[in-house]
Amino acid sequence: MSARIDAKTAQIESYCSELKQIIPEDFEEYEKNFEKRAACERYFEKIVEALVDLAYLVIKDAGLKMPEDDKEAFGILRKSNIISANLEGRLKDAKGMRNIIAHEYGGIDDKLVFHALTDEILDDAQEFVERIQNRKK
Repeated sequence: MSARIDAKTAQIESYCSELKQIIPEDFEEYEKNFEKRAACERYFEKIVEALVDLAYLVIKDAGLKMPEDDKEAFGILRKSNIISANLEGRLKDAKGMRNIIAHEYGGIDDKLVFHALTDEILDDAQEFVERIQNRKK
């Protein structure tokens, strides 16, 4: 595995660790604490961006066809049996949510974002990193 892939996986793990430290215990705290909510949203963006970067690095490292867009990158990894179809779908959904947060398309559903923060992105990021690290073993 290349040094760039190792560095990107370490960055993802660091972002996830930092996010875990600031996620509020419950939705009520998340909703009323603007600073924590903004910080959590930013970490969500950073994690998803790093996951996309990692996908591109792996595609390049494996000599696979470069994707037309970010979401297609996850599809290429699925077609190459690096990630499952289920994980591909979850990562594409995370990318879509990242775009909503970053660009505030029609406002942000705080409950949906809190659910993604507490029940999805950390597990999905960990599974993705593990799949990447184990792909050549």
